[in-house]
Amino acid sequence: MFRHYGKSRTFWHNIKIASLLSFVAGSVNVAGFLAVQRLTTNVTGHFAFFVDEILQLHFWKGFIYFFYIFFFFLGSFTSSFMVELVERKNTRFVYIVPTLLESFLLLAAAFFGKILISDNPNLLAFLLLFAMGLQNSLVTSISNATVRTTHLTGLFTDLGIELSQLFFYKHQLEKEKLYKSIRLRLTIISSFFFGGLVGGILYSSIGLYVLAFAAVTLISGILYDAVKMKLLQYSRKTKG
Repeated sequence: MFRHYGKSRTFWHNIKIASLLSFVAGSVNVAGFLAVQRLTTNVTGHFAFFVDEILQLHFWKGFIYFFYIFFFFLGSFTSSFMVELVERKNTRFVYIVPTLLESFLLLAAAFFGKILISDNPNLLAFLLLFAMGLQNSLVTSISNATVRTTHLTGLFTDLGIELSQLFFYKHQLEKEKLYKSIRLRLTIISSFFFGGLVGGILYSSIGLYVLAFAAVTLISGILYDAVKMKLLQYSRKTKG
């Protein structure tokens, strides 16, 4: 899931990572909104509010929205920088390091979120937006821009285009490619929805600790990869 990239990556690798990361993003999206009433997985709405506040000459409020956008961008930059850096040292861990960092940030938000909210709710929003910027850059890079998990606008656009193409694409190979792409989009959307549902239910009972659940979900994906690789190596060694 995290180890394969480039030509070695398959459709099923993308399905697995899309399910995992979309679930996490959906959970963070709902938990972040319930905690600070801010969108914490994408910045489209924040840009509109930023422009609106600047036009009204509310510069400080405008800069807050600018910082929302900046921290998402900074997370994306940091993820890509780490991937490039680690790739030059050990390709086995190239995507694991950013994922562990995201898990750590979500754990920090889970256990220190109340303190951040009492001091300044924007600090929690900055932290979650940074983490989601990390994730969005990570999954975009690992899947060659096939999978995006932190927002749904582009997904619904692509899904609408591909569903319409089913009426016109007649060749079997074209249809099979479309079916796979549509399945991937629907997997991301449904996993995001399910993650949001679980996040909302758990938030009502355990509050921001739901973010720890999201972090554990990420770590379980890394462990799944590690165990699967060990079993594969053992199987090859036994057959050899």
